[in-house]
Amino acid sequence: MRQLDNSAGPGETDAKQITSAVTPLIGGEGVRSDYWDQPAFETIRPRRLVAPVVFNSPHSGRVYPERFLAMTRLDHLSIRQSEDAFVDELFARAPHLGAPLLRAHFPRAYLDVNREPWELDPTMFAEPLSDRFNTTSPRVAAGLGTLARVVAENKPIYRDRLSLDDARMRIEGIYHPYHAALQKLLSESVTSFGLAVLIDCHSMPRIGKHGERATPDIVLGDRYGTTCAGPLVDLVETVFTAAGLRVARNRPYAGGFCTRTYGRPPHGVHALQIEISRHLYMNEATLEKHEGFETIKTLIERLIHTLIGLDLASLAGAAPLAQRAAE
Repeated sequence: MRQLDNSAGPGETDAKQITSAVTPLIGGEGVRSDYWDQPAFETIRPRRLVAPVVFNSPHSGRVYPERFLAMTRLDHLSIRQSEDAFVDELFARAPHLGAPLLRAHFPRAYLDVNREPWELDPTMFAEPLSDRFNTTSPRVAAGLGTLARVVAENKPIYRDRLSLDDARMRIEGIYHPYHAALQKLLSESVTSFGLAVLIDCHSMPRIGKHGERATPDIVLGDRYGTTCAGPLVDLVETVFTAAGLRVARNRPYAGGFCTRTYGRPPHGVHALQIEISRHLYMNEATLEKHEGFETIKTLIERLIHTLIGLDLASLAGAAPLAQRAAE
């Protein structure tokens, strides 16, 4: 395994209880998991759960299996262009403040858990794909299925075609356990509090050119008002706008598979996707943090404090939630 990273790592494990998942032998021919010897992802729990908020960072993984690196035609910097680099670190204080954080160690270029489980591009595989696979989605057409064909700027990832056993190893051995862990966290919140709020944590490349007034710094996705209570989205927006950032809703990111699947407000589960423009905290070309990192991390901590301190009964009404964030 190789961690492709320019930082010292998130640290901050003193106040956390960590549950990790090491994946076993999976596949029709006994393909060994690329993460057989270390966790593919981990759940970082607070010492005491104080609020029904669950933070999920599915795209910030940066532990690259040696076998995967040998399969790619890309250099070590290009292969990282799909990462939501350091997003797990931006939200790392959540468990200290009373809310769990689920984070991937596997990279998005290797497996994307913010897709349907079997969204696969038939051109990537040596064997034909049956009708059970979703081979025609817009995401597959763009090369960004459950196993991506390309990274940013449409750069192909693989030298050769993959086997279906390889896909099964990743999806059955990592994807499904990841979603089981996420579902467990949400179910625990509903059981304990009667409510769950999923914050799906992402980053995005800078939209538009530097200096354009309409360019958003933050994009909030609630599937056009269907996956999260409006007052909660208003509150999150106010936290960011009060810090001088430009916020857009649902354009160009309305929320991916996790937001769409788990966000069921009538059943007490709310889901909101947050996209943070990478230029705010890192150099997008070199993937190195810059001086803005600590500023954004402090702002995210303020957001976490606000969400955890939220009067949950107020989610049912639209009253003064947004006012509280600006205080």
